[in-house]
Amino acid sequence: MISEYIKYAFLAATIFLGAKTEELPLPDPVMAPDSVALTLIFAGDIMQHGPQIEAAWSDYDSTFNYHPCFSYVKPLVSSFDVAIANLEVTLAGAPYTGYPQFSAPDELAVAARDAGFDILATANNHSCDRGNNGLIRTLRVLDSLGIARTGTFTDSTDLLKYHPLVLSKNDITFALFNYTYGTNGLPFYPPAIVNLIDTNLIINDLAAVDRTKTDFIIVFFHWGNEYQSQPSLTQVKLAGLCKRHGADVIIGSHPHVLQRMEYDEPSDSLPGGFLLAYSLGNYVSNQRDRYRDGGAMISFTLSKTWNKKSVINPEYHLTWVHTPIRDGKKQYYILPVRQFENDSTMDTAALEKLRLFISDADELLGKGNRQVPEYRPVQSE
Repeated sequence: MISEYIKYAFLAATIFLGAKTEELPLPDPVMAPDSVALTLIFAGDIMQHGPQIEAAWSDYDSTFNYHPCFSYVKPLVSSFDVAIANLEVTLAGAPYTGYPQFSAPDELAVAARDAGFDILATANNHSCDRGNNGLIRTLRVLDSLGIARTGTFTDSTDLLKYHPLVLSKNDITFALFNYTYGTNGLPFYPPAIVNLIDTNLIINDLAAVDRTKTDFIIVFFHWGNEYQSQPSLTQVKLAGLCKRHGADVIIGSHPHVLQRMEYDEPSDSLPGGFLLAYSLGNYVSNQRDRYRDGGAMISFTLSKTWNKKSVINPEYHLTWVHTPIRDGKKQYYILPVRQFENDSTMDTAALEKLRLFISDADELLGKGNRQVPEYRPVQSE
């Protein structure tokens, strides 16, 4: 016992006097990256009118196939870390119907997923088109396909799980909220829940986000007046409210036409920057009237360093729905317009409509946007 005491005393003395002792290995330093980034892209309304259902049906194998619809935008959509769109139909099962009360085949969601869409927002004025059963089945189908979702919920437990939808990727975490102005007067009943726009609710929701664990807040609204290319006063006020209460990005759908986009760069007064897109228009639908036959996707990057979180690099990508007749049936293809504005294989009438859509979008967004430019692909030599 005494010898053990003497040994430890000698060791302490040698350390104190600076005598050389055996050096203990130090752990390797942890090198944090200078920055991390997450790229996102949002699309507008995925709709499904009656003629689209007919177009997707294949007599050859007696099934629905929507993959061709997304084939031209898939390379763009899938190039981003996270892709999000508004699902403005129910997946309520047969009989499949278009307007005014939508129920689309499940294969529509399959094709959207396979095109690269990770999240579908479900709170919109058509959420209750097939009642509670349709609302709940829609969510179960999305869950079975591995598509994340928020906006409508099967019950209060589901609400707590997916409101907000919190996603972490590339060491960045964001919270996504989704609200709608209404459900066309169609009711929903407990246990089902639809997130309706209510300013007090939204303020409380934003305040409840733990910003020590959540880097960014995104709000996806279904709002505004149909077919109006300028945002309503209600939209402007609601966007301002969300900005004041901590939202970093606000994306809008429902008007079925494009509305302007605004971006505030990071500054001393707004360190993280702020992005707002009032309406992305129609992503795919059978609406063929001027201004309604196309829309835009908006992309941006969420950036984080050890002491700063910022929304950066916003760009919009114009899309237009091409509806040629193939094998005796009208087909639907979402086209990135800059790749097709000089396409020599498109019929003259269609090419003129595509170019008219581009002209109208350039007029609206070119003048109305604030610091949100159009993405232009690099032309090969």
